[in-house]
Amino acid sequence: MRAGAANCCNACPPTCAPNWRVCWKRRWLKIEPAQALPCPSHKTQAAFMLAPYPSLDMPETLSRHWRAFGPPWTRFPMTPTFALLPLCLAGTAALAAPALDDAVRQRAEELTRTGVHASIVIAVIDGKHSAVYGFGSVHAGKNIKPGADTVYQIGSVTKTMTALLLADAVAENKVKLDEPVATLLPGYTVPAFDGKKISLLDLATHYSSLPRLPDNFAPKDPANPYADYTEARQRQFLAAYHLPHAPGTKFDYSNIGYAVLGTALAAQAGSSYEALLQKRIAVPLGMRSTSNQPTHGMLARLAPGHLLSGELTPAWDLNVVAPAGGVYSSARDMVAYLQAYMFKPLRPYALAIKPQRPLAPDGDTKIGLSWLLEQQQGRSYAWHSGQTGGYASYAAFTTDGKRGVMVLTNTARDVDALGLSTLLPGTPLPPLKKPQAAIEVPRAALAEYVGEYPLDKDFTLTVTLGKQGLEAAGTGMGSAPLFASAKDQFFFRAIDADLAFTRDAAGKVASAVLKQGGQDVVLPRKP
Repeated sequence: MRAGAANCCNACPPTCAPNWRVCWKRRWLKIEPAQALPCPSHKTQAAFMLAPYPSLDMPETLSRHWRAFGPPWTRFPMTPTFALLPLCLAGTAALAAPALDDAVRQRAEELTRTGVHASIVIAVIDGKHSAVYGFGSVHAGKNIKPGADTVYQIGSVTKTMTALLLADAVAENKVKLDEPVATLLPGYTVPAFDGKKISLLDLATHYSSLPRLPDNFAPKDPANPYADYTEARQRQFLAAYHLPHAPGTKFDYSNIGYAVLGTALAAQAGSSYEALLQKRIAVPLGMRSTSNQPTHGMLARLAPGHLLSGELTPAWDLNVVAPAGGVYSSARDMVAYLQAYMFKPLRPYALAIKPQRPLAPDGDTKIGLSWLLEQQQGRSYAWHSGQTGGYASYAAFTTDGKRGVMVLTNTARDVDALGLSTLLPGTPLPPLKKPQAAIEVPRAALAEYVGEYPLDKDFTLTVTLGKQGLEAAGTGMGSAPLFASAKDQFFFRAIDADLAFTRDAAGKVASAVLKQGGQDVVLPRKP
């Protein structure tokens, strides 16, 4: 473990419905609640829908109450008097270094020692002091501890930056929150519902009525699924899509919505998304290791991504979807970013964390511009999580400016529990799941499970018998091996999920039940 201390200088209830992510040998499946409601205490629906690829994590990855890729930058250089907020991650002020809770430290050490995570970096902000703690090794087989300048892909925490660009444009009177996005995209045909147009606020709060992923999303390379999704395809999607309900009426987490928002803001500024990100956020805050297009120097410090199985996987190229999850950053940069919200934030930052809409009609969680706003232990805090193919992240801070945290890992497994327990010391960590042992099952018995298990017209789980045993594949996906734990009970080793089978009165397999995060998805067997 490495700690960097900081002094003052100027330099993303009970366990809740998750954002199910299934990584199968670099082929991705995602399962999520139909309305992505926060948790059982908010009456999460029993109906589920399946989408072909994971969210970018909020999510991608939404933390303790809700993980939705599958989740989420003081003011920019608008005036010459702008000054960066305090940040120093040096070892010269060890006495001022915020301590890491022992339970969190021990858990991070265990997770990296056992290979559950390749490496973990936890940045702790306590008032105007900060420290970074590194666990594991950046490269397998090498004792290279991650630190404040190790680079990770932050996934859907990127959405908070895109939302901040919107808040900045509003503060500069360049756009209005209730302005239809179509006014910024004259070359687009943007869908509407009975005359109700999608506004910038709708996009920033996931109330746009757009789906999580576009229906013309068909990646050629499952290991890099967004690389070939271009602006032209985004334009085609919007022109052909029919909104299922009016914008502004219902929360539906949408990656494509944030892609459209980023495209619109860049168009309004007359620049690329990357140029806008650098001009309005990264450069003013001194975030030299933050970019959607990492420099050679950043790539030299990049922690290689890993699948849940531990297999190396390349970082995703998100192309036009970059505003939803394509940014790379370091703990040092993210400390500067979070501190900009925490200490007397200027107008764009304050606007970004202002409650805008409820996450669910009967819930307490609100959403600002991307940030999720909650209360626990009598403290209000904003947070967002993220996840891409080989990375996960969690960003949070208390709105009183006293405590903040950024957790980064180069394994596609969420770190939300570590983040929340660091943000609010004393928050219990969930027990670690023990590895399951597989049992041998005769091939003749395995053949009984072979078949198609449709959820709806768009998705079918197909179970086949390969050379090594049973395999399962979703529509348009590659296959993943299944391992038996008991009769009719199977599990995946690359993901935290189980697959059980039920039988009818005659003893024939009748359905499959996908179990993950305390939720069951029933898939009837096709006759």
